[in-house]
Order: sequence, then structure tokens, then C-alpha cells
Amino acid sequence: MNQNKPYFFQSYAIIVISVISLLVFKPFLPKKIFSETPVATKNVVVDSLALEAAAEDEGVAEEQNDTLQDNSRISFEAVNGIKFPTENFDDYKGYQHLVLFYEKLLQLETKQQGNVRIAYFGDSMTDGDMIVKEFRASLQNRFGGEGVGFVNITSESAPSRSTISHQFSSNWKTLSYLNVKNPVKPFGVNGHVFFVKKDTVEPVWVKYKASNLSHLSSLNNPTLFYGKSGNREASVNFIVGKDTIAKKLNPSKRVNTLSLGTGDIKSFKANFVKADSIPFYGFNFDNGKGVHVDNFSNRGNSGLPIGTFNTEVMKAFNEKLGYDLIVLQYGTNVLNYGSLNYSWYEKKMARVVAHLRECFPGVAILIISTADKSTKYDLEMKTDSAVVPLTRAQRKYAVSSEAAYINLYTLMGGDGSMVKWVEEAPAKANKDYTHFNFRGAKQVSDLIYKQINNGYEQYKKLRGMAPSVPSASTVAEPSKPVVKKQDSIIKKPDTTNAE
Repeated sequence: MNQNKPYFFQSYAIIVISVISLLVFKPFLPKKIFSETPVATKNVVVDSLALEAAAEDEGVAEEQNDTLQDNSRISFEAVNGIKFPTENFDDYKGYQHLVLFYEKLLQLETKQQGNVRIAYFGDSMTDGDMIVKEFRASLQNRFGGEGVGFVNITSESAPSRSTISHQFSSNWKTLSYLNVKNPVKPFGVNGHVFFVKKDTVEPVWVKYKASNLSHLSSLNNPTLFYGKSGNREASVNFIVGKDTIAKKLNPSKRVNTLSLGTGDIKSFKANFVKADSIPFYGFNFDNGKGVHVDNFSNRGNSGLPIGTFNTEVMKAFNEKLGYDLIVLQYGTNVLNYGSLNYSWYEKKMARVVAHLRECFPGVAILIISTADKSTKYDLEMKTDSAVVPLTRAQRKYAVSSEAAYINLYTLMGGDGSMVKWVEEAPAKANKDYTHFNFRGAKQVSDLIYKQINNGYEQYKKLRGMAPSVPSASTVAEPSKPVVKKQDSIIKKPDTTNAE
């Protein structure tokens, strides 16, 4: 025991000295423990356009005159005789800019006529169909619709996606607008383009299988989307159960489609034969009725790459898919560029929205702000100092672009909310204090759906209609497996050309 005493006193002395040193030097240490320099990590990376834009803005010391203050009043012009009340900038929602979208929902609800399609663009927050999964289910529960929508040829998030089983061979070449500026063939609406690799011995294939979730228990009208090429020898062999259906490809237009033509099935495999040089985009699954939501998530996306879309190619996609609403949910990869001035992002995203209106004429735009994110200050996790300035910049470009706006930061609970979501039991967010878990994604989806629905109910009131009676099945709940009889398949070759 006596031999251990010197070591005990030495250890105790070291601890005392360390505490005193911390107290002495604390005033000289940075309040923020972690650097604000953008760092690519496993979960949060940044696209090259965002890095370039931030670098261009470096050295701008003064923020331009801010004409939109918290007490600024924003009035609207009537659309089809409907005019929403004036709003304060600080509480801006912009329901006025969703009037045409709301009218299409109304036609679905009251007359069961038409269909509505939503393109939901996001970053890692929506990876693996997180958030979008429940948002889609809530809309389909209320307004109808079957199918998961547009799905890529390959996807890094395929293993974690519960809304569809998705497998593919390793001999695909994948190009993304996050890391390629000038592809040989234009990107699709999903921000990707896929090519079969040349001189491959193994077949090039992709396989899809429907989930057992409500509205997603079948692969509804599987349709391949692909681009233009001089290749006239390519074909696709669709394998459904024990049957094989051979179909020729006709890549003559900017955007071409090839339907499997077997109605709703549970699963299939597509083998691509002699398909070199043809740009492929993905498969669409929907029943043509109700609401359909396509999840176009890209890890590391700031939103800026959308501005590189080829206008004519997007118009061709829109002719076939017909979008009524585009959702932009970004921010995770824009925080912390060493400055709290996000005027550069505001300006560039306003241009992105303007470009989307050229690509998809008449579409409504909804901006969803960054969520709360926590960073360590003085050894304590608190809301990152960049969150509020970024949400303000996002609200400003929403107002200037005549887009609707959802402040996800305030809906979560505002300052310190991410800490609560991480540390409460059961937790609703991960220990990175940035991303939601499945429980949190479900709540975020409900918050987003609720605000959109509040605007819809106000729209109906302005139309002189009675509000809807709330339904217990409107908001998505965990789905029970659905047992559905698979359609029979007739085995016969099909040489019908695609569009």
C-alpha cells in the first residue's frame, strides 16, 4: 500500500494542475471546439459547386443591405381568384404559391380525377427514402395512389431502403452531378446517368422487388427511362418468375421509355444486352392514379448541382412524368463554411429555382430549411451558430423566388431541439447530432405533411368549402404486410419499339 501512495499523489496532482490550467487558459480558447472548415465525413460531404461558391464568396466582409426584415409584410397576387392573407417575413409559409398544386389535390379528393406527382430533392436526410417514405404514405393514404415512383439504376442507399428491394450488378458505370460537371450524356431528373461497362463477360443487370408496405406491395407498371444513342442493336430481357420477355430498345429521343407491359408484378430482373453507349436513368413504378412521390436524394448535395440540369432533357422527362410540385430539402452540407453570411447561397439557390421553372414550366416549388444541428461549445452540445443564419437565407430565396417555405428548424422546436431529439428516450436522432433515425424521420415527415395540409385546408376555406374530417389513416403509420396475388405472365417475345 505504501508503495502506491506516491503514484496516487502524483495522479491527484496532475488532475489538479490540469483543472487549474483549463480555468486559466479558458478565456483564450475558442468557444467552438470543432473547426468550421468543411470536412468530408462518412455521413456529411459537400459537392464541388458548393465549395466553389463558398470560395468565391470568401473575403466578402460586409453583408449587403437586407431589405427583408422580420417585420416585413409580404402580400400576394390572386391566382385563379384565390388570395391568401398577407404574411410576416419571420413567419413566412407562402401557401399562395401552392394554389395550383392544392387545386389538383382538391380534384383528387372530391372527384377522384387526375393525378399528382411530386419530385422530392434532398441530401443525406432523405437517404434510403427517410422522411419521404412516410410523406408519400400520408398523401397516398388520403388521396390514393400506388407505387414507389422513380428508382435509379444503381444506388448507394439501396441496402438501407425499406420501400423497395433493389439489387444490381457491379458492371454499371455511374455518373452523378455531384462530381461530374460535363458528362458525355446529360443527367436524368435524378441527377444521375448510368452506362453498361464495355467488354464485360458478366451480364449487366438490375433487379427490383416490391415491399410488403401499404401502397407499395407491387411494382406498378414498370417503365424503363433511357436517353439518346446511335445504338440500334440493344435490347432488354425482362425475367419475371420463370418467364422471359425480350424487348428492343429504340434510343432515338432525348428521353425514351420502355414499358414491361405486364401490369403490377412483385419482382423482376432486367438483363441489358448489347446496350453500350446508351444512357440509362432508372425505372418508374406507379399506377397512374392518386399521388406519386419520387425521392431524388444525393448524399453530400447542397442543392446547387440542380442548376446544371439540361433544360430540354428535363422538359422531356416532365412530358412523361408531369410534376406538380418540387420539394427542395437541403442545408446539412451547407453549414459551417467559416462565415455566417449565406448571401452567396441565397443568390445561387434563387437561380436554381429559376432554372427549375424553366425545366418544369408551371411547377410549384417548396423550400424546406435545414434542420437543427448541434455542435460542441465550451464542452456542451448546442445549436450550431450557422443554423439560424442559413434558415434565414433559405427563407429569403423562397420569398424572392415565389416559393412556399417550411422552417424545419422551428418545427423541431428551435434552439437546442436536436440535443433533445438525440438525448431523449427513445431517441429520434443519431449521436452525430445531425441526422434523424427512423423514429425522428417519421416525426419530421408528419411535421412537413401537417404544414402542407394546413395550407390545403385554408385553400379549401378560401374556395368556400368545408374543411376535411380528420382521418386516423391520413398520417402514415407503420404499415402491415399486404398479401397480394401476383398477376400471371404470358411468356412471349416482344419486339415493340419504345417511344
